[in-house]
Amino acid sequence: MALQKTVEQTVSGLGLELVEIERSAGGLLRITIDHPWQPDQPERFVTVEDCESVTRQLQFALEVESVEYRRLEVSSPGIDRPLRTEKEFARFTGSVIDITLKAPVGRGLAEGASGVAANRKKFRGTLEQVGLAWQIVWSDEPVIKPGQRVSRKRPPPVMQALGFTLDELREARLASIVDFKGRTGQAPVANP
Repeated sequence: MALQKTVEQTVSGLGLELVEIERSAGGLLRITIDHPWQPDQPERFVTVEDCESVTRQLQFALEVESVEYRRLEVSSPGIDRPLRTEKEFARFTGSVIDITLKAPVGRGLAEGASGVAANRKKFRGTLEQVGLAWQIVWSDEPVIKPGQRVSRKRPPPVMQALGFTLDELREARLASIVDFKGRTGQAPVANP
């Protein structure tokens, strides 16, 4: 617990927030940081300079606290960022996420019936907030490939929704979707 407190104080003192602490075999201490989210402000991304300054400060703080480690790694959350708190879910509402439930849901379905397949725990879809609850919306139909011809008579995909609470989740992450065309609809953010 002393490690968590020391890292949180150091990271927050530099105007950043702690996302995750991970200890690995071989003495690796991995710290994941991000800029605090403000709903009315443009999103800022973690830079190499942010990681360097946190690394320098943590080296001193961990030495003072006598925390044992062989290698310190400080990084951004990346494209498959874990989601754990209500604030993180609110931040990424409308994004495609992957969730894994603690217990399977669904029921045995007849061929061609709609609904969640029996004993399913993993889902990928768009995160939505409905009142104070959360849901994920998805379609199990195959994705149309670029250049593929699609009939105008083709019916729209059947969308499914699953409501959940944060207590029911084993894990939630942003989906690792890479778009080589760049960020659409977002202006570049200049770092101060």
